[in-house]
Amino acid sequence: MTIRFDGRVAIVTGAGNGLGRSHALGLAARGAKVVIVDFGGARDGTGGSSEAADKVVAEIVAAGGEAMAHGANVADFTQVQDMVAKTMARWGRIDILVNNAGILRDKTFAKMELADFEAVMAVHVMGTVNCTKAVWEIMRTQNYGRIVFTSSSSGLYGNFGQSNYGAAKAAMVGLMNVLHMEGAKNDIRVNTLAPTAATRMTSDLMAAEALALLTPESITPGVLFLVSDKAPSRVILCAGAGAYARTIIYETDGIYLDEAERTPETIAARFDDISNPNGQKALQGAFEQTTKFAMKAAAAKGVTLPPR
Repeated sequence: MTIRFDGRVAIVTGAGNGLGRSHALGLAARGAKVVIVDFGGARDGTGGSSEAADKVVAEIVAAGGEAMAHGANVADFTQVQDMVAKTMARWGRIDILVNNAGILRDKTFAKMELADFEAVMAVHVMGTVNCTKAVWEIMRTQNYGRIVFTSSSSGLYGNFGQSNYGAAKAAMVGLMNVLHMEGAKNDIRVNTLAPTAATRMTSDLMAAEALALLTPESITPGVLFLVSDKAPSRVILCAGAGAYARTIIYETDGIYLDEAERTPETIAARFDDISNPNGQKALQGAFEQTTKFAMKAAAAKGVTLPPR
């Protein structure tokens, strides 16, 4: 199977540098028309310039592809709407959205100003929501769409000094889970990338030897798979240095306690049983957990539940 994007229109945010640039070039090389969205700010989100986005457009055009630049700040829905309107005016459809734009304002939670927390949430969370909302009805009307959110191991597993960034990146998983369900009937597939790469976001966080291995280009093939015609949906794909893995969230089977046992002391005493991984499952929806717990209680009490 050869993955191509001929006739497809893709939007990539934060595409002036690093991962976004790599994703945009990868899409264009396989036939996509690409919108290079980049506010052109510094790593902390300050400033702004069109220079980086224009350079990526020039690279794509020089290679025989089609691209346009837009300087939307993804945290501003009006600017995002303008970007989408200009894309539709030029190419008449939007098939792919790669939400990649981000900023860093790292400090320990004790020292962090709320303004820095809010700024990171605005770009990562609301920026992703704004761009996704702006293309959602277009994709529903087309009965086709591929959307990627960008998470991080900081959100999935934690990283000291990144409470704002970690919270924002964890939010991507919750948003994916719901939009995967809501988009399914219109063939809108929603996935999440958790990358580790040498970019200006990580340039002062890792040794030079590690940075040399963690190229953005080693991650882009995963993105191209996640936005392809045969893409999965509701996948958290982890990528870095040419290595690829999946994060899957499991829930243990758990235990049932009758009324007399429902004390914090019993939970403490049986916490190993609650945590036992035997029989754990990756649940497919919130109600699946509700049903599981109700069935445990019904079985313990000898109650027959009506079929759903």
